Amino acid sequence: MKVKITSQCMGDRNCNNLCPEVFEYDEDQLQSTVKFDVIPEKFEDLVRQAASECGADAIEVIEG
Repeated sequence: MKVKITSQCMGDRNCNNLCPEVFEYDEDQLQSTVKFDVIPEKFEDLVRQAASECGADAIEVIEG
């Protein structure tokens, strides 16, 4: 699984709070970023949850 943060990110940091192991906040860009190219399997469910709860629909999950 891969994850991309789109330009729609509002920077509310919900994903960072839910899964700080995968998401971090870029203070310069004022939006979240992803720490991994490929998401470790143990975080996949949390990443899916973060994507579904993202108010801006800014988290794009690429399965496979």
